[in-house]
Amino acid sequence: MIIAAAAVLFPQLCYSQQRISPALQPLPDEGMGYEHVERLINVLEQVRLNHPDGEKLSYDRLINHALEGMLNSLDNFSGFYHPETYSFISDKKREPSLPGLGITLGKSEDRIKVTAVHSGSAADEADILPGDYILAINDQPATKLTLPAILKKLQGPAGERVVLTLSRTSSPKTHEVPILRRVVRESPVPAARLLEDHLASDQKTGYLHLSEFTATSHRDVEVALDDLEDRGMEALLLDLRGNPGGLLTAAVSILGEFLPPSTEVVFTRGRNPEHNSPPMKTPARKRRNRSYPVAVLLDRNSASASELVAGALQDLERAIIIGETSYGKGSVQRIMPMNDTALRLTIATYHTPSGRSPQGVGILPDIEVDTSHEDHKNLARQRRSDSLSPDERQLLESWEDPVIAGALKAISEKYAPN
Repeated sequence: MIIAAAAVLFPQLCYSQQRISPALQPLPDEGMGYEHVERLINVLEQVRLNHPDGEKLSYDRLINHALEGMLNSLDNFSGFYHPETYSFISDKKREPSLPGLGITLGKSEDRIKVTAVHSGSAADEADILPGDYILAINDQPATKLTLPAILKKLQGPAGERVVLTLSRTSSPKTHEVPILRRVVRESPVPAARLLEDHLASDQKTGYLHLSEFTATSHRDVEVALDDLEDRGMEALLLDLRGNPGGLLTAAVSILGEFLPPSTEVVFTRGRNPEHNSPPMKTPARKRRNRSYPVAVLLDRNSASASELVAGALQDLERAIIIGETSYGKGSVQRIMPMNDTALRLTIATYHTPSGRSPQGVGILPDIEVDTSHEDHKNLARQRRSDSLSPDERQLLESWEDPVIAGALKAISEKYAPN
């Protein structure tokens, strides 16, 4: 009886041994798992039989939330897309993200979940966390709204405040969080300038802040480097602090600006050999030889493609890495449609040329710089200098970025002429 029920509720579990790919590395033998499925079905029926809130007890709702818990338990990047969220993603070709607030959302039948908080954003500064649930927007209940209606309510002009009522699984209390919407910067290179006044020597050091790896990032970096070089740049600080990653192809192309053509820089490895990839290489040709010293600036929010760029340059002894140990995301996700839902499943890990993966450990800097909470806040203020209050401007005027100061000192010492 239990096996028959399992075949109805979990048909993907009811396969024969011949359907398992012979190339797949086997898991420890636990039989066919029916006794474990039986436990799930018994719990499911006890909930449906005894819980007083009948509106929450449909098979569809209970199973979807069980799957959500299963995926969330694997790692920070796997997840389950409920039908409404997956429908939005399929239609819009993007996740339900609000750059002005700095959050990405997910929607089930009766819950609005913050699935991601963007580094340095208004939500990040307001201490909103992934996993928080939005109960109300400006005191208006939101859980019954559709996902497009929620996004419309949260959108608005920069400088306007929105108040979110949130709940968090670690606390029984709800709390209100006011957030000020911000201007969204379009360019992945928000800043590129010379820092010559910061050095006692005559060496001209350039500074380039890369905020994300997008389709235009490589071209924007290339243009910025050309300009800095034409103005006499002799060393570069590549600032990847707070950079959450993005397109791997963009990261590989940008690495090509600092490494020889056709250099192997990243590969993937998974339990399933089908997810192993040959090494990706930098472009076979390059326009300019950029052989000057490079320092890469990292912090705890530098993730994914940022870590691969820093790790490759570190492995190949092409750059000094300075700042904090990075976030530790070196995994590959794939969206797997399942009728009207989908899985976002981690399938492999990324590896730098030496074979190491930043997954779970991050990239350790060559020179670690102590960075306080106030330093992080001042860096965020500096990057939104067009929307600062007079008090914030005064705080910023007296602040020296310790990571930039450390990088300038390191480059000056390491590459000083004998």
